[in-house]
Amino acid sequence: MNVFEEAADGEQIAGPPSLTDYLLDRSFRWVAMVCAWLIILVVGLLLWKIGVKAVPAIQEYGLGFLTGTTWDVNKRVFGILPEIWGTLYSSVLALAIGGFFGVSMAIFLTQDFLPPRIALVFRTIVELLAAIPSVVYGFWGIFVVVPAIRPVADWLNAEFGWVPFFGTTLSGPGMMPAALVLAIMILPTIAAISQDALRQVPYRIKEAAYGLGATRWEAILKVMLPTASTGIFGALVLGFGRAIGETMALAMLIGNSNQLSLSLFSPGNTLAALLALNFPEAGEHEVPILMYAALVLLLITLTVNMAGTAIMSLTSKQLKAGR
Repeated sequence: MNVFEEAADGEQIAGPPSLTDYLLDRSFRWVAMVCAWLIILVVGLLLWKIGVKAVPAIQEYGLGFLTGTTWDVNKRVFGILPEIWGTLYSSVLALAIGGFFGVSMAIFLTQDFLPPRIALVFRTIVELLAAIPSVVYGFWGIFVVVPAIRPVADWLNAEFGWVPFFGTTLSGPGMMPAALVLAIMILPTIAAISQDALRQVPYRIKEAAYGLGATRWEAILKVMLPTASTGIFGALVLGFGRAIGETMALAMLIGNSNQLSLSLFSPGNTLAALLALNFPEAGEHEVPILMYAALVLLLITLTVNMAGTAIMSLTSKQLKAGR
């Protein structure tokens, strides 16, 4: 059977799929389904393997491990509440900074603010940020970011020390340097996916907004961004997941201090940094405890991604219903 058939007006139209096309389509569906189930299987095996290793610590410390604030190997007292707080606090700060600049950069590079060739250069530079090793970001943060923001931190503490966010000075590594470096690390992910989401919006929608009298920024902020909101939110979720799991840069910059504080300049700690710094010297008793902490980190990551997926699905349905 020919792939094309003659239409009534002489133009060629696509004919029905051949047996080969049908078999290839069915094969692709089965391969995709198998890969999806393999991913679920791998995640399940990870949870099971880590959970089995963590069982002795779970039985010994229970939920008190999640609410404790002391980590003392000599006294065998362990708690990871400061690490949970530091993980979420640093990730939210990084997402707020990196998300704002990432989405702004996506708008700047996709809405004809620059000539195409110059936009390509900017896009390439941003994507190259993802290739820099995290340890290099850590050294850059220590020798560049911390000295650069220390005068500002000291001034904010002197003038607005009564505000909890500025309650301490920046003596060295701290939450804000870690969040700034982390924001730069997640910037390529957010910017790249947000650009793809904005490019998928049909240009006719923007033209229709212009036809109704909208200005350029009204068309971008009130038409383009809401239409691409599902993809942009997906970029933010992926960036947040990257921030939660980042290890080496935060281990070098956050200060590795077990304390709960709202101050942007006080040192803190994260679960990933705790695992990276303690596993090499962990004894037989500490390994199950660290596996318990790793299980908590994995569950936080899965919860964030599942919640983000659910919100994206709900948002997509609402947008389709609105159309």
